[in-house]
Formats: sequence, structure tokens, C-alpha cells
Amino acid sequence: MNRIDRVTAILIQLQSRRIVKAQDIAERFGISLRTVYRDISTLCEAGVPILGEAGVGYSIMDGYRLPPVMFTKEEAMAFLTAEKLVDKLTDQSIRESYRSAMYKVRSVLKSAEKSLLEHMEQHIEIRQTSSPFLEETDNAFLSPILKSITEQRCLHVQYQAFGTEAPTQRIIEPIGIFFAYDHWHVIAFCRLRNDYRDFRVDRLLSVQPTTLPFSTEHPVLKEYLNKITAQRKLHTIVIEVDRDVLKYIDRQKFVYGFVEQIDRGAWVEMTFVSAWPDMFVRWFLLFAEKARILSPASLQEELRTRVTQLYHQIHPVSVES
Repeated sequence: MNRIDRVTAILIQLQSRRIVKAQDIAERFGISLRTVYRDISTLCEAGVPILGEAGVGYSIMDGYRLPPVMFTKEEAMAFLTAEKLVDKLTDQSIRESYRSAMYKVRSVLKSAEKSLLEHMEQHIEIRQTSSPFLEETDNAFLSPILKSITEQRCLHVQYQAFGTEAPTQRIIEPIGIFFAYDHWHVIAFCRLRNDYRDFRVDRLLSVQPTTLPFSTEHPVLKEYLNKITAQRKLHTIVIEVDRDVLKYIDRQKFVYGFVEQIDRGAWVEMTFVSAWPDMFVRWFLLFAEKARILSPASLQEELRTRVTQLYHQIHPVSVES
């Protein structure tokens, strides 16, 4: 990247965030801090009102805006790919907002780039494998959840927890959302439980904003997730699997903490690190006739217990009167 392109990109980066640290700029472009200072100085000399504070970072004075920027073909393609992902992996509230934003993006594209997107739309597709155990929902809860976080206002939700018949009414203070294992989750402080909880968004039956302010300052999502991960006791699990079974568990293995696998001829040795060994055993039972647990011994015993329970369910012992 030449210096003119880099300085322009730095200006766009400064406009995209409230505060940008010099170190972040240096890491993004692979340049030294001294070069960052020179580029910032160049922008200032060109009349861009940049404010800098030692130990904090750079910001642009409120009200300053560039005219509409032009996108490269690669950037336009990235927008199209993101549009496809948003359409499949979010809910109606996010989809509508993103489509509105994409109209604005497309409006500043050159004719050649617009034609490219219209052509390439037919060549990008996101396919999802739906689970037969889950109901398809198309709620519009992500936007109100995010709005709740920005406004620091509580939400009144109706939640259907797994394995329960009656939904519960909760007042929650959301701290963030994340996508994992094909579902959106919201981490929130639950006033009913007086603790943080992980709510699956597809199990929310209703979401209503309130005027109640958050009761306290909460950790940011990344900080909370890192803390929870560090507190979990991790178990190293080693199994052997018949090579013919691999194709059936190739995608699922990552959900259960897959680390590595070693070719052992007709068998493949696989190592997992999991915080939920009981859940791992439930998954292992799906292909247990073509696999075996090598370690730990406690998990082998857990497997024997579950198999014994299944056997007695199928062959109940009759009690003579």
C-alpha cells in the first residue's frame, strides 16, 4: 500500500471510531509508531481537525465528515458476502437495518461495481443445516436487545427454558450478544436469579423495553466470557474412532472441544478439551459402537453407567409379587 492510500485509510479509520490508538493504526498497517505520527501530522496539515491526547489516542472533531467514499471491487464483494451472512444468521430486526445500510452503500458504487454485485449475487449462497429438534423462529429481538445495552435500560422478557413447561417472566440487564453453535445468545444480569445468565434468543417468547435503568455497572461481554472460561475446570479427553465414522462427526467435533487427531491406521485417535464431560458422553453415545474412550478413566466409568441405565430401560427387571 502506498503512502497516499495508507493516509486515506487512516482518515477513514479515525472516522469509524470515537478514539483510535496509535498502536492500533501501527498494527493494522504494519508500520512503526514514528510513521503513524508522521501520517497523522500530514492529515493535520491537510486541514483535518484531529485531536490527540497522550495515553488516550486520536479523535476527529465532531461535525467533520468526508464526502462519500468510493469502494474497491474487493470491498464491494465483502459487503455482498456480509449481506448474505446477515440475511441467514440474524433476525428480522437486524436484516431490515442492514438492507437499508446496503442501499446506501450501493448508491455510491460506480456502475461497474453495481453490475458486478448484481452478477455475483447469484454465485454466493449461505446454507444452514436445521436441526429436527428445534423449531424455526423468526423473531426480531436482536435490535431491541442491542438498544437496551446502549441505553442502559432493562428488558422485560418471557423466557422458555429448556426442559420446562411454563415460561418465566424476567427483568434482565443485557451486557452483550454472541453467536455460537448455530444460535444467538444474550448474556444478561437476571433480577429474578440475582446473577448473570445465558439466554438463548430463540427461546425468548417476548421482549419488551422498560424505563428501568441498570442496577449497576456490568463487565463488557468479552471480559465476562473470558472470566467464565477461566473458571471452568477443563478435562482432556482422548478417544479412538473408526475411520468410517469421521465423516459423520467432522462438523460436530468442534462443538465438543476438538484439539487434534492422529492417524492410527483403521482407527483415528482424537483429543478433546471440554468443560462438560457429561455432555461429551451423551454425544459419544451416538457413535459409541464404532469408538472407545481411552482416557480419562472417570469418563469410561460414566459411559458404563449410562449404557447400563439404557439397558435397564430397554429390559426392565420384573419384580415378583
